[in-house]
Amino acid sequence: MNGWRRKGAVIHAGFEQQEAAVLRGLVSQLEDMLTARAEEAPQDELAELTGIRTGPSESPDDPVLSRLLPDFHKLDPDNPSREDIDSVAAMRSLHEPELLDIKVGVAKIVLDTLPRDGGHVRLTEEQADAWLSALNDVRLALGTALDVTEDMPDELPEDDPRAPHLGVYHWLTWVQETLIQALTG
Repeated sequence: MNGWRRKGAVIHAGFEQQEAAVLRGLVSQLEDMLTARAEEAPQDELAELTGIRTGPSESPDDPVLSRLLPDFHKLDPDNPSREDIDSVAAMRSLHEPELLDIKVGVAKIVLDTLPRDGGHVRLTEEQADAWLSALNDVRLALGTALDVTEDMPDELPEDDPRAPHLGVYHWLTWVQETLIQALTG
């Protein structure tokens, strides 16, 4: 990949077969995780009657999902009140289904526009925004799984099992940065 470019209203880039396979694989895994979380939502009669869906009221146990679906309100870690705990649960239950829909939707846009065998990708500005969101989610997920911190070196020792995956993380960062430059330049 040579980076994203803009030509008029079109944002475009070329992906090698291996790059497309890696990105499609990561986005597919993310989509699967988010879809599984959505399927955990409680089913209730009121939601069926009103069409207002509710989601789980508790944060995900999985650290990756927890990073992608943070609480909508931070509790006082030293002294959370019952009212605040209930408020956090209610906010999650009300808003998580929509957030999941958005995240799954942007993942689908990436999968729909990125050829399986690599090749040229041409995006509208709206599709490029979806790509940015999906790339951000994939980076957050991979960064959480790899325990990436600001203090982490750019390269890890060869014997560190995270070393090859850190290179993918850095590549995703570059893909995202060049897409931002193409959109804003």
